[in-house]
Amino acid sequence: MNGHDAGGLDAGGLDGGGQRDDLDLDLLASSLRADDGDVRVLLRALVTRLSGALGDRLVVERAGRFKKSDEIRRVSIQLGDDQFEATVDRASLACTVSRSSGGIRIRSSRVGTDEWLLRLLGALRDEAATTQATRVALESLVIGNSA
Repeated sequence: MNGHDAGGLDAGGLDGGGQRDDLDLDLLASSLRADDGDVRVLLRALVTRLSGALGDRLVVERAGRFKKSDEIRRVSIQLGDDQFEATVDRASLACTVSRSSGGIRIRSSRVGTDEWLLRLLGALRDEAATTQATRVALESLVIGNSA
């Protein structure tokens, strides 16, 4: 999704050739939410596309008694000093963004799903500027392929 700012947050990064490209985070967040409108589908898409790039910084808690279920109950993503948590609460998500300094949580805020997605995608964009694996994962979210 190369292009221009469509009135939302503009996420600049570098492509493989060192050229600047722009990812419209509002558009990307909208497309993620539009995937069936089911929060479980949204979390599954994020986990599928980000697990390889984030490794142990992505923690997934599964529903079900034996934890082998495909159904995701909670996701926690650590990016730098920020932690993004989303917990399935019936048909919606309870989302939190926390900030740490020196290993101590200094701020935690409950935010709506839209704000959570925009902040998460912004943090991924920032990391993607320097980390190839995150860049590929973010691109897979944009183009819809599994990486």
